[in-house]
Amino acid sequence: MKNKIYWQPLPLTVVTNRMPHRNMKKTASLFIINIAIIFPAILFAQTSTDTIVTLKQCVEFALRNQPVVRQASIDEQINERNIKISLADWLPQVNGSGEYQHYFKGSPASSSSTKANQAAGTRNDEFSLLGLQASQVIYNNDVLQAAKAAKYSRQYYKENIFSSQVNVVSDVSKAFFDVLLSQKQLDILNEDIARLQRSQKDAYNRYQAGVSDKIDYKQATISLNNSIASRKQTAEAINSKQAYLKQIMGISAGHNLVLLYDSSRYEQAAIIDTNQKLDVNNRIEFQLLQTQKNLKNVNVNYYKNGFLPSLSAVGSYNWIYLSDRFGSLYNNSYPSAYAGLSLALPIFQGGKRLQNLSKARLQVTRADLDIENSANTINTEYVQALAGYKSNYTSWQLIKQNVDLAKDVYKIVSLQYREGIKTYLDVIVAQSDLRTAELNYYNALFQLLSSKIDLQKALGTLSVQPN
Repeated sequence: MKNKIYWQPLPLTVVTNRMPHRNMKKTASLFIINIAIIFPAILFAQTSTDTIVTLKQCVEFALRNQPVVRQASIDEQINERNIKISLADWLPQVNGSGEYQHYFKGSPASSSSTKANQAAGTRNDEFSLLGLQASQVIYNNDVLQAAKAAKYSRQYYKENIFSSQVNVVSDVSKAFFDVLLSQKQLDILNEDIARLQRSQKDAYNRYQAGVSDKIDYKQATISLNNSIASRKQTAEAINSKQAYLKQIMGISAGHNLVLLYDSSRYEQAAIIDTNQKLDVNNRIEFQLLQTQKNLKNVNVNYYKNGFLPSLSAVGSYNWIYLSDRFGSLYNNSYPSAYAGLSLALPIFQGGKRLQNLSKARLQVTRADLDIENSANTINTEYVQALAGYKSNYTSWQLIKQNVDLAKDVYKIVSLQYREGIKTYLDVIVAQSDLRTAELNYYNALFQLLSSKIDLQKALGTLSVQPN
């Protein structure tokens, strides 16, 4: 039920151009007070109204706001930053340095400073060095691995997002249909209570007229009380199921959702082609394992190339300052510069590289076994999902016939009871059969819808953009 806000604005007086200044101030104050009262009321009324949503809207909202999906998106962004951090080593690296030294004994030990001492003919106790160093990687195994792994790591995190989305679509759809099932059950119980109230009234009138004893009236009251109790349980179950739906949607508990679904589409939406063939490559779980294997193969190549040297181009430009006094230290500089190549060749590391290579190969072998086991698991899930769908489809078809039969039986028994042919116990049994048939029908229908989602997920065809 929508919350209604009642408010009474303060009266405003018509203002003319000849109104005294004091009255104008008073009227303006009254206007501000009215606005202060009206605006919060309107705002609260907007936030407390019911929100009517369809299944598609629920799924779309969950895909944007569900914490698991948002976390997967953040993980992808973190991975992208890690890739850029690793690939930054391919770019030139430039560093600046500065140094100052005061000598109490001796003089600067560098060859350049020694020559400067000789040229100056004085003792130099103050020394300073300012420099720029640059390097450019030509070949390095670490940065090469980062470049090769970037493709597969990006693919992995995109697949991880899609996997989270598939799970959210499945969970939200099932929770949505679960709430609808309880609401349908509540509607059936309301109809049953209306029938029982009429039957109770008829039984009471027949008792007052002396046509029947009080037992029929008491039996009618017992059945009515049982249905009212069931209605209360169902109504409370709707609240708990709606709370779960809000949770997996990522919506706050303060919002009141009203689910909208075209009942004529129930049966149409429950049908799926059961002749589809399973392709494990369509399953996102299988794709994730294959991507993980590719990353492990990159590690194998990394340790293979660990025996190769690293080569970089290097260069430096330095300014050397010498003086016998600190105040005149930076008056004269003696620059020096060089450029060249730097080669680092790993010769022996205690067998660590060979062990790492063996370990990486074993991890690839283990990944192959994970893929094989996943294929078997996916096949089992598909067989179970298909069997569940076919079983629920058959139950739904048979129970659908029971509803029509139960309605006809109830109508006939009710007429025969009014004519004195049937006892009231027969009416109670017919009512109970009708209510059970209707409840079983919607149970079977929504179980069929749920099993369809499981089958689509097992086939890897569950769309993250429902119609």
